[in-house]
Amino acid sequence: MKKVVTFGEIMLRLTAPGYQRFIQSNNLNATFGGGEANVAVSLSNYGIPTDFVTRLPKNDIAEWCISDLRKYNVGVNNIIRGGDRVGIYFLETGAVARASKVIYDRANSAIADIKPGMVDWKEVFKDAQWFHWTGITPAISQGAADACLEAIKVANEMGVTVSTDLNYRKNLWKYGKNVTEVMPALVEGCDIILGNEEDAEKVFGIKPEGFDVAHTGGEVNAAEFESVCTQMMKRFPRAKKVIITLRGSINANHNTWGGCLYSDKLYQSKRYDITHIVDRVGGGDSFMGGLIYGLISYPDDDQKALEFAVAASCLKHTVYGDFNLVTVSEVENLMKGDGSGRVSR
Repeated sequence: MKKVVTFGEIMLRLTAPGYQRFIQSNNLNATFGGGEANVAVSLSNYGIPTDFVTRLPKNDIAEWCISDLRKYNVGVNNIIRGGDRVGIYFLETGAVARASKVIYDRANSAIADIKPGMVDWKEVFKDAQWFHWTGITPAISQGAADACLEAIKVANEMGVTVSTDLNYRKNLWKYGKNVTEVMPALVEGCDIILGNEEDAEKVFGIKPEGFDVAHTGGEVNAAEFESVCTQMMKRFPRAKKVIITLRGSINANHNTWGGCLYSDKLYQSKRYDITHIVDRVGGGDSFMGGLIYGLISYPDDDQKALEFAVAASCLKHTVYGDFNLVTVSEVENLMKGDGSGRVSR
């Protein structure tokens, strides 16, 4: 099977234990995470060969990070080395009415200084079927945006499927360009576009009429987003499928979760009621990993691919850390309706 390539930043994640606030914590739990790396780990768990491309310094923290990726069978041979530091993000996990909080410490990280020409994309894609990137990568720096565009163009030339998760992060766009200046040229080269209920509006000004994410009450109607999908496909005619994740936030520990996919028509997923969230960071990435697996494994069944993505990301909410450490059989069991959580003996 040909591999899936992902490109972006991986960071050291430092998390206050349990539901403690930063000011309470005497220690922080250390793991690694980042949108495209999270997708690669999901796919590796499902048996899809992967290759994660990034830039990391030559130091012990970077070696620790690469070792962690190897542990999950993610390909690391095309990681380029240089720069001075691994980016960091701090996470304070929210509870009930108190939202989670993320603080970034990623300025001048190794990937921020990446430039076109540093990665031999033709070599990277020679045995690839799919390339995935997120809107986080071009938000890091002009160099990262340019390298991402370079990768997309080579993937297009080589017939590699390209997917993106729009992943708008307002706190990252700080290098003098705004999202509307940079993203259109990159998204034009994409075959598959994923976003949440806010991304299309924040990035392209496309939104469903009368929708307010802050006042969903846990109910998000997939049909409201058909117009978003059709507008996106009209603006980006290369796109074959547009997918929207649908999160209804009752509180920080209780969300509803689903999705819709538009190709030849609108497909709507089963809706899950996630009542005791362990960790929602990486939820969208776990959806993307499940979606790529589903579209590769069930190429003629968009409904099944969508259901796999939603079930996979539902399970991610029960797993601590950025990575979704679940198997195909666990996802398929949930798809079949086995959400009892009974002990498997």
